[in-house]
Amino acid sequence: MSNAEAGPVFPDRIESERLVIRSWESDDAPLLHAAVTASVDHLRPWMPWIAFEPQTVEERRALIEQWCNDAADGKDRVYGVFLAETGKAVGGTGLHNRVGPGGIEIGYWIHVDHCGHGYATELSQVLTNTAFGVDGIERVEIHTDKANELSARVPQRLGYTLTEEVEQPIVAPGEVGINQTWILRRGNWTQRRDGG
Repeated sequence: MSNAEAGPVFPDRIESERLVIRSWESDDAPLLHAAVTASVDHLRPWMPWIAFEPQTVEERRALIEQWCNDAADGKDRVYGVFLAETGKAVGGTGLHNRVGPGGIEIGYWIHVDHCGHGYATELSQVLTNTAFGVDGIERVEIHTDKANELSARVPQRLGYTLTEEVEQPIVAPGEVGINQTWILRRGNWTQRRDGG
């Protein structure tokens, strides 16, 4: 991929108050395996990729290698979410190049045992700030199915605006097939950051 075609470049590691958000590494495969395996039933209603479960640790290692290659090619950046204090894996997130020029999409999932602690909001806030720190990113998007009210609370808390609801094919069993697009634009982010 040429530099002209490459997507934005994001850091390998980002830290927030309680979390370390970093690219998965090959040695993390057992951590990823444990987190996903424990959370399959919790994630099944909303995450289409759960349909590929169960996977082995070695399959996850290959997946991590693919994510690393994609990031090196300027494609999606997939991160693990770890507790800063203990290093425990509490979820996954990513910055996805699938919303057109000038935009980036945040996706996230949280380990079933760590829901309700505000980690999705915390990681989304730090990824929003990271995204707007990169030249060329003018908007950050979060997409949720209308039935996934818990996930939609994240962009609401962070000042994202619900810009549209569009019917789409149902790809996970909990969905109703209405995609909600939440957007925060650079100008609004700057205003909020500066206390305006």
